[in-house]
Amino acid sequence: MARSGLATAARLARWADTALGPGSEGATADGKATLSDATAERAAQDLDLTVAQVRADWDTARLAGLVEVHGDSARPGWRLRAWDRDDSAVLRGWVALFDAWSLAHPEPADHGPGGVAEVVSAMPQVLSFLQLSAGPVPVEQLLDLLEQRVTELRTERCEIPYGPQTEPVAEPTPPEAEDTPLAPLLEWALHALASVGALTYGDGQATLTPLGSWAVWVKLEQICVAAQSPAGNIEQAAEDMLRGCAQLRPKAARDEYRAWLAARPVGSAVTELLDAARGEDALLRGLAFEALRVVGAPAEPDVRSVADEPTLRPYALLWLAEQDGFDPEDAHEILTREEATWLWVDTAAAVADHGEAPLLVRHLEAAVQPTVPALLDEVRAVGHPRTVQVLVALAAAHPDPALAKAVRRAAFQVHTGRS
Repeated sequence: MARSGLATAARLARWADTALGPGSEGATADGKATLSDATAERAAQDLDLTVAQVRADWDTARLAGLVEVHGDSARPGWRLRAWDRDDSAVLRGWVALFDAWSLAHPEPADHGPGGVAEVVSAMPQVLSFLQLSAGPVPVEQLLDLLEQRVTELRTERCEIPYGPQTEPVAEPTPPEAEDTPLAPLLEWALHALASVGALTYGDGQATLTPLGSWAVWVKLEQICVAAQSPAGNIEQAAEDMLRGCAQLRPKAARDEYRAWLAARPVGSAVTELLDAARGEDALLRGLAFEALRVVGAPAEPDVRSVADEPTLRPYALLWLAEQDGFDPEDAHEILTREEATWLWVDTAAAVADHGEAPLLVRHLEAAVQPTVPALLDEVRAVGHPRTVQVLVALAAAHPDPALAKAVRRAAFQVHTGRS
C-alpha cells in the first residue's frame, strides 16, 4: 500500500532527478529547485499529468523524502535510491508523509494558528482511539474526544503563581484559540490524514486504513520502548549516553541506543551523535557510529555530508558501504590504505584510553600492513593527532623488547618531526 500510494510521487522524483539535477538544462528559470509554473507545465507534459497533479506529487515527494532540494538543484533522497530494493525505505517514506499530515492539506484560512496548533497536538489521541476501535468511528464521537483533549491541553498551559499572594490573581485573558470552533478543524485534520492515506473519511465517519493503523501502532511502540531504557540513559545527551554504553555488551548497548533514539526526532538525534563523534575521544567516535547503525538509512544524508571530514571519513565510508549492502567484514575494502591506517590509529587510541594492554597488542593484527615496520612507516605518515600517544602505549605494552624499541623510535620520530 505504501509503495502504490507513493508511486506517482516517486515517478515525479525520478523526473526531477534528471530535469532539475546539477548541470542539467532543466533547471528552473528562477534559479531555485522549486516547481515554477514553467517547470510544473514541463513535468505535466513529460509525465502526462495535470499541473495540479504535478504540484501535489511534488509536495508529497518532498514530505516523504523522495526528493531533496539543495539550493538551485533537486536530487533524489535516500528513500528513492533504495526504492526498488528496500521495502522498509518505502515504508519510512510513507511514515515521514504521515508525520507531516498537517502540511499535506491546506489548513483552514479562517482559523488562527493557535486553534490549528491545538488540534495538531490533540490528534495523536484521536488516532489512537481510531486504532483501538479497529473500525469506523462516527465523527461526532471523534469531535467529543478532540474537545476533551484540547480542554486538557489548555488546562495544562494554565500556570498559577506558587506561594502566598497578597492580591487576588487576575484570571488570564482567554486566548483566541479558546473561541475557535473545533468541528471545522477536525474536518480539516481528517481530510489531511485521508490525503496521505492514513484513513478514509466519508458518510459522517472515519476509519484507519491498514497503513494508518500500522503507523499508529509503530508510534505507540516507540513510546513504550522509550519508556524502557535498559540502562537509564534515555534522558542523557548523546555523549553521556555513549559513555554510559561503553561498558555494556553489544546487544545491551543496541537496546539502549534504540530507547534513546525512540525518545527523539531522528534528525536531532543524528546531529547529536555526529557532534559526539567529532570530539577527542576515539571510543565515543566508534560508539556514535554504532548507534547510527541502529538509526539505519534515515541517517544517510547526514552521514554522507560528513564523509569529507578527516576525523569522521573512515567511519562514514564504512557506514555508507554497509548501507549499500557490503558485508561488515568486507566493508574495509572500500577504504584507501591511508584511510585504513588512520582508522587503525584512531581505534588504537580508543583501546589505549579505555582498554587493557593485551588488547592494544592484539590490535596489531587488525592493521592492513603485512609487517610492523611497514605499519610504522605508514602510521608516521598518516598524520593522526594521537599517533605519538598510541605508539608510546603500544611500546609499553608489547612483550617483544626489539619490537617495542622500534615502536618507541617511531614515536620519537613523529614527536620530533623526523622521517
